Amino acid sequence: MSINKGVPLSTAAAKAGMSEPTARKYRRIGKVPGAPKPARTWRTRKDPYADVWEEAEQLLQIDSGLQAKTVFEELERRYPGRFSPGQLRTLQRRFRRWRAQHGPEKEVYFQQHHYPGERCQSDFTDMNSLYVTIGGEPFPHLLYHFVLTYSNWEWVNLAYSETFEALVEGLQGSLWELGAVPLMHRTDNLSAATHKLKESRGRDFNDRYLAVLNHYRLEPSRNNPGRANENGDVESQKYHFKNALDQRLRLRGSRDFTDVSGYMSFVIAIVRDRNSRHKALLEEELAVMQTLPARPLPACRESFVTVTKWSTVRVAKKPYSVPSRLIGERLKVRLFAATVELYYHDELIGPFQRLRGDEPFRIDYRHLVHSLLRKPGAFARSVYQEALYPSLTFRRAYDALVEQQTGRADLEYIRVLHLAATTVEAEVEVALSNLLNAGQTPTFDAVRAQVSPRDNDCPQVDLDKPDLNQYDDLLEQKEAAA
Repeated sequence: MSINKGVPLSTAAAKAGMSEPTARKYRRIGKVPGAPKPARTWRTRKDPYADVWEEAEQLLQIDSGLQAKTVFEELERRYPGRFSPGQLRTLQRRFRRWRAQHGPEKEVYFQQHHYPGERCQSDFTDMNSLYVTIGGEPFPHLLYHFVLTYSNWEWVNLAYSETFEALVEGLQGSLWELGAVPLMHRTDNLSAATHKLKESRGRDFNDRYLAVLNHYRLEPSRNNPGRANENGDVESQKYHFKNALDQRLRLRGSRDFTDVSGYMSFVIAIVRDRNSRHKALLEEELAVMQTLPARPLPACRESFVTVTKWSTVRVAKKPYSVPSRLIGERLKVRLFAATVELYYHDELIGPFQRLRGDEPFRIDYRHLVHSLLRKPGAFARSVYQEALYPSLTFRRAYDALVEQQTGRADLEYIRVLHLAATTVEAEVEVALSNLLNAGQTPTFDAVRAQVSPRDNDCPQVDLDKPDLNQYDDLLEQKEAAA
């Protein structure tokens, strides 16, 4: 120190960046700033568990998974009034120390080497915790998340459920955006990619999933059930991406978007910004990756179904209604991640939005109302009754008819519904709302009086025949100019 070299105390304190009184204190106690304090070997208060620790330790030796709170409650039963709630934290610290010294061995996670162009991982992530809305309405959705384990380049694709079609659409979209193909694709045990083996408790890949990977010369890989850490890169990236998206939504000041395409443009902009940080590592990967095949696979499944007598078809185990004139006919189905296309002799019927999650059916009342008009008694116990209320106003109208039209409510409502199908539904809904607000019974006659009849006749338009001599004059002028 400068003081030991004969430098005045004030000068030494200034060189050390402290005041002269502080320097005088350190000179007095004979220690330099930052010197470690001696370890404390005594307790500041009496150990409340000193006399009962052996009992608690015996319980831990029987089952090391016991929680401190459970043992604390047991000790309270054995020694009423001896312990206070504030002493639970002391027991928790003792449990932690005991487990570190005498508890069972913990699982060790091993860091892995990643090599350029070798592996990619993917998974679905639920985005509902971000509370995104479209036009003010909640937007429940997933994102398919694709990650290269070496460079951490990532890509996402909108999905509504963890279906095979969503998996294929997301994987192909990521590979074609990347412009190359790694050697191996790893995922968890998605039912879209794997199935349960009958002879064991394990799982194996589906043939249709393997066919997609063979098209891209990708080697399949999956983690063990319940071991999400084995798919650690994409799990980590999912967390960081969702956090980045949440922060950008906070900066934006609103989580509401006009439409889905606007929301996805916002998401993709964030993905591209994150990928810009990995350009150098990505170049290393692209240099050793495989080339893409000539074209992507169709992102849909094709099958055939027969229209049932209920005027429905079952697609992916869920019913969709079709026009009743197709009952008994065979339709071709093209099942996409978000839509269902039905074809009758190459004529498109639909398309329909694919059912999501727990949605039980997709029924259009217009396909059924003509038959219901002849069989109104079938309405009350119809399996698809909820689908026969186009809006809450129609449901309120039916309830009002039940209260005021004893015995005729079903027929009156079906006639109103038929009117909505053959005219303009919005006008019928307005008429129902007006009648309900006025306290009147929304009968068919009352509604029809407020709805404009639909004119199915096309207006006649008289057109004069064109004068072809004008075209001849133009041709002659062109020839003369030439």
